[in-house]
Amino acid sequence: MDDLITQVEPMIPALRRYARSLCGDTETADDIVQDCLEKVVANWSLRRADNARSWVFSILHNLAINKLKRRSRWGRQVQLEDMPTGSDARQASQDETLFSKEVLAALEFLPEDHRSILLLISVEGLTYSEAAEVLAVPVGTVMSRLSRARENLRTQLEKPRAGRGHPNLVRVK
Repeated sequence: MDDLITQVEPMIPALRRYARSLCGDTETADDIVQDCLEKVVANWSLRRADNARSWVFSILHNLAINKLKRRSRWGRQVQLEDMPTGSDARQASQDETLFSKEVLAALEFLPEDHRSILLLISVEGLTYSEAAEVLAVPVGTVMSRLSRARENLRTQLEKPRAGRGHPNLVRVK
């Protein structure tokens, strides 16, 4: 049991971050993390001894995908994010805030497999082989998906959208 606590407890912030990125709302993400931790505790003796982290992320990923499939059938509920308050909250510059919102919005337009691979590799810091285990695909597939995902994200960020990009200037005489 001590082994379980020492290995899994440090993963919880990363699990929550990954679940929130996949789901888009904190309540659903926290529910998925809770379900994941319950499965981890119940099946700890069945884990892959060589890499508990990828095993735990695999469980979370599968739970999240199942939840997203169910939610797509029932429709999505949008929740407002809790904003940090108080003197310890760092005030981001306007440019940083706008770019962060643009990246998050662009991630929403990516296919789920592209979004997952970007989050696992770039945000959570998993290796290609760990991400391959989580997603149950070969390492070569991880590499090609990551390349396509990065290109797709770059394309999404370069697209002009309403209220962003270069304004259409009209010469007035």
